[in-house]
Amino acid sequence: MEDVLEVYTRPFDAERPLVCMDETSKQQIMEVRQPQAMKQGRGRRYDSEYKRNGVSNLFMFFAPCEGWRHVKVTDRRTKIDWAYSMRELVDEHFPGAKRITVVMDNLNTHCPSSLYEAFAPVEARRILKPP
Repeated sequence: MEDVLEVYTRPFDAERPLVCMDETSKQQIMEVRQPQAMKQGRGRRYDSEYKRNGVSNLFMFFAPCEGWRHVKVTDRRTKIDWAYSMRELVDEHFPGAKRITVVMDNLNTHCPSSLYEAFAPVEARRILKPP
C-alpha cells in the first residue's frame, strides 16, 4: 500500500502523467408507467416499478495532478474492452507522454496479456512501452 501512496507524492510531470483507472457496472432501467402530473405543492411522482434494460460498464479515468477525467461507456467489461480503453488513453488522451503511470486494481482483465489478446504483438508492445 505504501508503494501506491508514494506514487501520489511524485511531483507533476506532463511527460509522465499519473492516471487512476477503475470501472463500474450500471444497470439501465426504463419506466413502465408515466409519472403522475405535478399538483400544487407537490412534485411529479414516479412509480418505483421499472423494466430492466441491460447493463453498461463505465471505465473511469482520472488524472489528479491535471484535473482531467474521462468516462468511457462499454457494453461489457472484458479484457478486450480494457485493452481498447488503454490504447485510447495512450493514443488520444496522452499522446505526447513518455510514460503513463496507471493506478488500478488487480482485476483479472488488467494485465499486459489483455493487450496481446486484443492487438498484434507489435501494437500491444507499443501501448505497453511507448518510445
